[in-house]
Amino acid sequence: MIHEPVLIPSLAASAAVLHSTPTLPTAQPRSVIVGHLLGAAAGYAALALSHSSPWTAALAGGATLAATTLARSPHSPACATSVIVVLQTPAPARFVPLLLGATTVLTLAGMAASRVRRGAPRYPVSWW
Repeated sequence: MIHEPVLIPSLAASAAVLHSTPTLPTAQPRSVIVGHLLGAAAGYAALALSHSSPWTAALAGGATLAATTLARSPHSPACATSVIVVLQTPAPARFVPLLLGATTVLTLAGMAASRVRRGAPRYPVSWW
C-alpha cells in the first residue's frame, strides 16, 4: 500500500521496543521519532559522500548511533533506517515524510495501547 516495504524492518523493531520496554529512554517519542530521522539523515549523508555498498551502510549505521547518542535520542532501530537508506536508496522527498508519519503513528499507537492494556506502564514516560 505504501510502496516502501523497506520501512518495515526498522519500524517493526521500534514497535517491539515500544511494546516490550515502554518506560525505557529508547522507547520515548523523542527517541523514536528523532532517532529515525537522524538515521535517515545519516544514510543520505553517507550516500552523498560515497556509493551504495555494505561498507557505506555500516558507516551510516555507526554514524546514526553516534548522532542519536549526542542528541540524547537513543533508539537502536534507527541504525537500521540508515542502513536501509544506503542499500535501497529511496527518494528522500517520499521516504522522509513517510518515515516521520510512520514513527508518529507508532508512538500514538503505543500511547493508546498503554491505556487499553490493564496493568501496562503508562506510555510515554516523557515527551522530550
